[in-house]
Amino acid sequence: MVSRVIPVDPFDLVIFGGTGDLARRKILPGLFRRFCAGQMPEGSQIIGAARSELDDAGYRDMVADAIAEFGGQQACEAGTLDAFLSSVHFVTTDAKGDGGWVELNSKMRDDKVRAFYFSVGPSLFGDLAERLHRFGLATPDSRIVVEKPFGHDLESAKALNATLAQHFDETQIYRIDHYLGKETVQNLMAVRFGNMLFEPLWNAQYVDHIQITVAETVGVGGRGGYYDKSGAMRDMVQNHLMQLLCLIAMEPPAKFEPDAVRDEKLKVIRALEPVDWHHIVRGQYGADDDGPGYRDDVEDPKSRTESFIAMKCHISNWRWAGTPFYLRTGKRLKARASEIAVVFKDAPHSIFGADAGRHRNVLAIRLQPNEGMTLDVTIKEPGPGGMRLLDVPLDMSFADALGPDAEEAPDAYERLIMDVIRGNQTLFMRGDEVEAAWAWTDPLIEGWQARNDVPKTYDPGSSGPEDALMLMHRDGRKWREVKA
Repeated sequence: MVSRVIPVDPFDLVIFGGTGDLARRKILPGLFRRFCAGQMPEGSQIIGAARSELDDAGYRDMVADAIAEFGGQQACEAGTLDAFLSSVHFVTTDAKGDGGWVELNSKMRDDKVRAFYFSVGPSLFGDLAERLHRFGLATPDSRIVVEKPFGHDLESAKALNATLAQHFDETQIYRIDHYLGKETVQNLMAVRFGNMLFEPLWNAQYVDHIQITVAETVGVGGRGGYYDKSGAMRDMVQNHLMQLLCLIAMEPPAKFEPDAVRDEKLKVIRALEPVDWHHIVRGQYGADDDGPGYRDDVEDPKSRTESFIAMKCHISNWRWAGTPFYLRTGKRLKARASEIAVVFKDAPHSIFGADAGRHRNVLAIRLQPNEGMTLDVTIKEPGPGGMRLLDVPLDMSFADALGPDAEEAPDAYERLIMDVIRGNQTLFMRGDEVEAAWAWTDPLIEGWQARNDVPKTYDPGSSGPEDALMLMHRDGRKWREVKA
């Protein structure tokens, strides 16, 4: 199978925070891979902007080092790196002052798509937006890309949206969540809405429950100061898991267009019921031989911020009434894995008797690692001796099914940046989505703070606190194993 690469129009992309960690690890190597693939056309230019005192040559050396370290094994023709670097420039710019803005404006071209990537903290978004207009860089067709966190709560999210709205229309604002750029997440929509096989079964009549798991093996590391003010709820559930929940639960949009898709996602968020406190489990990883515990990592022996959270949610609409959604995410767990599992109900009557056991169909969508999907189906166990049943997976790992093209598929940031250049907002969050998510999240956080709730300690390398297992066990269900 040969994948099609459709070039975008030539563009000017300014990366504010162009010397930062995200730019080095994701943005610049991703742009290089798109250049190698022929999707980033000649005549485009990338301009790094930061307070660092660098010239073009110094910045190009930094970009080359970043590509060497984080660019993967992209096959490129000889001289491709030099050709890419020739499109890279740097302007020393002060986000809170006037330095560098005139020079930056002089590099922009009127006949090219303009995009500005805010790879900086949210506290600088307003300053950058204001100066883009004051110094004449922003045009009616310009786009800005903003990274999470989109606020710390509903109040701050509204303030952030209002600040951006002073200078840019909603159609120009691209709130990026890299989970939505993953190949499997988009395939989820194709599986649901492109196949007659699943959609008739995609409701409370046939689905017993849905599990969404995002597990990490790493701790908070050097992010302790930030993470302890956020926790798993703000850092993961309010954005990443919420978006996955929306895609799995939303109604079919009338068209695969940005606002049509986002309208349906918003309906899901607004239909989420408040979560009872006994349906929430919070945890902190302890210490072991491989590393310190959470409280040591964040240097606060009394911290009550969660590094793990599990919860049972319900969506109040006709499609999902009575079907629970179980969400969990955490750090220092036994494996790095992200998965959505749609667990279908048992057959209404088993003709095979009690000895056949209990068997269920499960559609498992793996986001990482080894992106792909499996569908567990029940078959007869081979051999004589009666009707013995077992469940086997119909496996569609992208690397196996699609061959080398799957390995060369662009990562999330590559795809999303190209969508920015195209002006396609389908995979980006709208302002009202963000505010609706915080409106649901804030009362949960306020609830455990009011109760003075203390997270349960769990062993690193485990599946999380025992209470999370009991959350499912009380309902006669169990979590799927966390495995790579």
